[in-house]
Amino acid sequence: MKIQEVSLSDYGKASSVPSAVNRMMTDFAVGFRDGYDINLGVGYVNETTIPRQQIQTACEAVLANPEKYRASLNYGGAQGSPNLIESIKRYHIDNRIGGINRDIFNDNDIVIGANGATSLLDSITHLLPSGIVFTADPMYYIYCNDLDRKGFKIIAIPEDSEGIQTDLLRNKLKGLGRAKEEIRFFYVVTVNNPSCTILSNNRKRELVEIATELSCELNRKIPIFFDNAYRDLIHDSSVEPMESALCYDDLGIVYEIGTMSKILAPGLRIGYMIGPKGDFINSIIQRTSDIGFSAPLINQEIASYLLDNGIERQIEYVNSGYQRKAKQVKTWIEELLGEYVQTCSGGSAGFYYYLTLLNITTDSTSDFFRLLTRTTGSEEIDGPKQNPHPKVIYIPGQHCVHPSGDMVEIGKHQFRISYGFEELPQIHAALKYMASAIVYSQRRL
Repeated sequence: MKIQEVSLSDYGKASSVPSAVNRMMTDFAVGFRDGYDINLGVGYVNETTIPRQQIQTACEAVLANPEKYRASLNYGGAQGSPNLIESIKRYHIDNRIGGINRDIFNDNDIVIGANGATSLLDSITHLLPSGIVFTADPMYYIYCNDLDRKGFKIIAIPEDSEGIQTDLLRNKLKGLGRAKEEIRFFYVVTVNNPSCTILSNNRKRELVEIATELSCELNRKIPIFFDNAYRDLIHDSSVEPMESALCYDDLGIVYEIGTMSKILAPGLRIGYMIGPKGDFINSIIQRTSDIGFSAPLINQEIASYLLDNGIERQIEYVNSGYQRKAKQVKTWIEELLGEYVQTCSGGSAGFYYYLTLLNITTDSTSDFFRLLTRTTGSEEIDGPKQNPHPKVIYIPGQHCVHPSGDMVEIGKHQFRISYGFEELPQIHAALKYMASAIVYSQRRL
């Protein structure tokens, strides 16, 4: 008799089947040729932005000062390093980040995630009951896919140039009727991934107002989580300074999630949450304890040292590099793809452009995709099977819009490219290949 497989939970069953993006990136990774194929799909930071020497100096300084950085190679407390928590406070206050002051920090707690900001997002889904989650469309597909697997129902509201459209959100809320009782939280990325649309301060204030009104209507607090992963990478000086949503919060429902990955190094795995003191933050701390006590304490202390010593220079260096790349890539997009580009967002923050092509599909079954992945079946286009012509990785818009949302059709014509990881010559070459893919798609119409 055949023994049955291991019994899985509903989440386990959903996770046993890789997501569409997981499958796509895995397929690309197999046989990917460094220095030949071009990866505009991954959201890696540029290697030159990682301050290797400063990190080495910080590590040596931490180990040389056990009085301040106590037991830095041992386990840490679940809330996080007291040094790092104080450094985050000083960083925000001294640099006037979002208008946060000492009084706001006195009303809120800071929690360091066990493994970057993603671990905090994951904790939210374990600590809140399943139900309805509101977010923007296009959406942060990695987290939203996770929400789907864990039984949450996502309602994605299309964004405009200021972010999630609050008038559409109000209409959607009104149409829910009694189903409003199933709403669990709002999730908003302030510099959206994939579109890099910057959430305006006015729109942010409206979102807090909507969540506050809904909380009062339902007689329970509905939290709103602002993901600030790319907040420190606003490199366009014409953009209004981003205000913290904590400044608008009178009810105690706003939580902000930050990260050191984009300004220091993803490998440090430092993410943090700022939010009202109380049961929810306490549950986040306990969850962190349950899954590993804390982030590696040595990493936290290194991050603390870096925040206290020259972080302003580091951020200026990182942003100047991304600004230079953003301008050059935008010029090339206009030169090489311009007449076929219907819309293009990004370029003022983060390191993504999100494009909509006119009458050209970009999904994983499209001619555009097949040419860039060298899977057309034509040796002239693909190259020899044993050594294909260069491949180009991007994220198709079909994966970035919610499958039951309002942007499914337009998503088939959209895609995200990163100008973060690859250097400019490779990006230029990739855009030339994309121009060829458009021509190929036109011929096949």
